[in-house]
Order: sequence, then C-alpha cells, then structure tokens
Amino acid sequence: MTALDTVPGGGLRYAVQDTLVLAGRALRHTTRQPELLVFSTVQPVLFVLLFRYVFGGAINTGPISYVNYLMAGIFVQTTAFASTSTGVGLAEDLSKGIVDRLRSLPISRSAVLAGRTLGDLVRMVGVVLIMAVVGVAVGLRPSSTLGLLGAIALTALFGFAFSWISAWIGLMVKDVETANVAGFVWLFPLTFASSAFVPLQSMPGWLQAFAKATPVTPTCDAVRAMLNDGLPLQRPLLISLSWILGVLVVFSYLSVRSYRKVA
Repeated sequence: MTALDTVPGGGLRYAVQDTLVLAGRALRHTTRQPELLVFSTVQPVLFVLLFRYVFGGAINTGPISYVNYLMAGIFVQTTAFASTSTGVGLAEDLSKGIVDRLRSLPISRSAVLAGRTLGDLVRMVGVVLIMAVVGVAVGLRPSSTLGLLGAIALTALFGFAFSWISAWIGLMVKDVETANVAGFVWLFPLTFASSAFVPLQSMPGWLQAFAKATPVTPTCDAVRAMLNDGLPLQRPLLISLSWILGVLVVFSYLSVRSYRKVA
C-alpha cells in the first residue's frame, strides 16, 4: 500500500466516505469561525463598490455595461482569493498536530487533502452566490439564468483548482502566517494584471502579453461571455478548462507528494 491508500479492507467507497466526513469538518470549522466567512465576503463586496461607483465611469467596456464586465472578474477573483484558506487550514492542522492524529485513525489518507479541498469548494460556491446577489443589487443583468449558473460553476471549478496550489503551499511552508502571506503574494499580480477589471487594450503591450498568458484572463473572458450574449465563449472556455485541468493534475500530484513527506 502507498501512503495514500485506504485502510486494509477499505476501498473507494470508504475513501469517499472519509473524504465527505473531513469535508464536513472543514465546513464546520468555517461555521465556528464566522469572521472567516464575513471577511471573505466583505473584501469582494468592497471591490464591487469601489470599481462599480469610483472607477466604473472612467472605464470603457464597449457594448456591455461596466457592471456586467466587472462581475465576471469579481467572481474569478473571489474564488482565487478564497482558495488561500486551503493552504492556511492545512498549515494550521500541521502546526497543531491534527494531521498526526488523523494518521493514527483507520481512514483513507487521501481523504485529508480531498476533504479539505472539497469543503473549501462548497464554501466558495456559497461566497460566489452571495456575490451574484450583490452584483444584481448594483446592476448586474445576466443574459440568462443558465448563463449565470454556468459562470458560477466555472469560477467554482477555477477556485477548486487553485485550492490545490494553496494546499501545496501550505504543506511546503507548514506555518500559518507564512502560508497566509505566501498564498496571497502571487495572486495579487495574477488577478489584477488580467482582464478581470479592465480590458486588456488599456494596458501596455508587455503587460497584455503577461495577462494573456495567465489562467485568470481566459477564465474571466469565459465567465463574461456566459453572463453576456454576443461575446465569444468557445475559445476562452477551452483555454480556461485546459488551465484548470493542468493545474489540478500538476498541483494535486505535488500536494500528494508533499503530504507523503510530512505525514
């Protein structure tokens, strides 16, 4: 058996059960720390109000209103920032010895990582739903309900992929404060140097090249196309899904390998 196999006599069914139990633990941890949910919601709301009412009048977004343009970026940024809690949570479990206690239990070791990321995925969906309500309140008018649901699903999947990056960071640094800083420091340039808040045409040429090469821009463009009829969807969606799949494959492997070393 490898370090991530289930316990003897177990199997896929038991691994799934263990994953769901640990996902529930992650969600209960959130409910017992309501300030975590509040702050993860307040920050994107502030971004919405700031860009919508302070900068919105100065930004030309062509045929669609700026609020419809903006909310796609807010959805993506919200899940990207929310993904950092995965690494922080794992670093906290390591520092408090909870991972050692989980190792002593007859559970699937794969459930520790899978349960944490699954629980954070559910939390991300909840936060994005709140942001959708906020968006409608400030003028967001999606072209269809199906498009809005598709946008929420894509951003949640994007955040889920990024949570594996955060998991790897948390397992590498093993310290809560460092995991918190390391989780955000690379996300700020990645999200702001993209099409999340302004069209790429307004950026210098060298910055446009960087923005186009990141996973954030095609994901924002795909979400924006789902919210607004008439925008190209197929190409940005394919690029976004390719990035998501690639990130999941690479960083789930790196996270598993790091977990084997620490556990």
